[in-house]
Amino acid sequence: MKFVIQRVSEASVAVEGKEISRIGKGFLVLVGICEKDTPELADKMIKKMVGLRIFEDHEGKTNLNLETVQGELLLVSQFTLYADCRKGNRPSFIKAGAPDRAEELYNYILDACRQQTGRAQGGQFGAHMEISLINDGPFTVILDSEELFGQP
Repeated sequence: MKFVIQRVSEASVAVEGKEISRIGKGFLVLVGICEKDTPELADKMIKKMVGLRIFEDHEGKTNLNLETVQGELLLVSQFTLYADCRKGNRPSFIKAGAPDRAEELYNYILDACRQQTGRAQGGQFGAHMEISLINDGPFTVILDSEELFGQP
């Protein structure tokens, strides 16, 4: 599982020209799910993400987490995070989770984030989405379950 977390001042998702989600200060999170990912692993990733202290305190140090700043979450499924570009010029996506299973786990992650923070919104799984954001910093962090927990 991979989370690409961007600290934002605001972010939104549109499908077919219509805005479906919008947040203010918080994280835009691109969520990549592979075949071996589980709800248990998702729980570990969520805990790590919401605990990240990457918002600035009054001294300008990255010392505050999402809850402390009452930040919001916008989670967008993105299977292309599992692109394999080692051979040729056309990426392979065989490591990405099967759509049915990935959608189920994405919805699990979104629901768990809503329960934990009360301030989580999502994109539309499988749709062509237009993502707009103002990256605050810029500040981008990548959480990779294989690196963090030794699990794909």
